[in-house]
Amino acid sequence: MDLQERINRALTVAADYGQVDGDHHKAWVIDQMVRELTGDDYHAWVGQVMVGQDGPDTYPWDKGTPP
Repeated sequence: MDLQERINRALTVAADYGQVDGDHHKAWVIDQMVRELTGDDYHAWVGQVMVGQDGPDTYPWDKGTPP
């Protein structure tokens, strides 16, 4: 899948679900968009985002709840 297709899929997720109320649903939308944009690199990307001054699990990654 090329970059433009991944961007389009991420934008579709935002358009279809981004207006659903609730932080847990918004977290799900963000997670789904990241999955579309990163593809096979999703787990590596999340691992990098979680790293901080206190080690590899400094920051949590919330997968949210589907609407």
